Amino acid sequence: MTAPAIQIAHVTKKYGAFPALNDLNLSLEGGQIVGLLGENGSGKTTLLKVLAGALTQYDGEVRVHGTPIGPDTKAMVSFLPDASFLADNDTIDGCVGMFKDFFADFSEAKCRDLLKFFQLDTHRKLNTLSKGMREKVQVALAMSRDAKVFLLDEPISGVDPAAREVLLSAIVRDLPEDALVLISTHLIHDLEPVLDSFAFMRYGQILLSGSVDDLRAERNMSIDQLFREVYRWSAN
Repeated sequence: MTAPAIQIAHVTKKYGAFPALNDLNLSLEGGQIVGLLGENGSGKTTLLKVLAGALTQYDGEVRVHGTPIGPDTKAMVSFLPDASFLADNDTIDGCVGMFKDFFADFSEAKCRDLLKFFQLDTHRKLNTLSKGMREKVQVALAMSRDAKVFLLDEPISGVDPAAREVLLSAIVRDLPEDALVLISTHLIHDLEPVLDSFAFMRYGQILLSGSVDDLRAERNMSIDQLFREVYRWSAN
């Protein structure tokens, strides 16, 4: 039996006395795009950092394709953090070269194809780019690895609606067939068209998860509508 792309069992992560993740359980198969949806402060970023191996002190068990989180899983996971991870004085070409040197699975050809799709001048320095342009560079870099799991933390939150559509088009472009893409956001309406599944987070736990198609067939609701309903219920 094939192991899930991600298996999370009873994971708790505290910052002092505050539980950012609270006995969280979630299992996700590959070959799909999943929305990790919740308000700011619900634990989305902490969960992605745990999955990426960036946070190591927590209780519970996390596996990527059956392998416990650690050095062996870092080669399987491409992580796009919410904060910029590139040097301001570097050029786009320099960033491409850095990724090529650092990641054995990085495809320079795919990255340059995405940068061309974004209509970016690769000779420009990052400190001359708008926030939306920088986000496009980071998406191009992260999505050009031959990873099994892509973790994207709020990739569309800092850009205008037109740029969000372009970014999402790039994210789903030429994806490996068996890859899992887990995208965190609070902008559910914008993300919904590309999603196969969803997981709602609140207070460090998964409130509800499932298939987008099943939701529409069984409840005749959009994810955005269900999200509002579930959050109203959980607040009472």
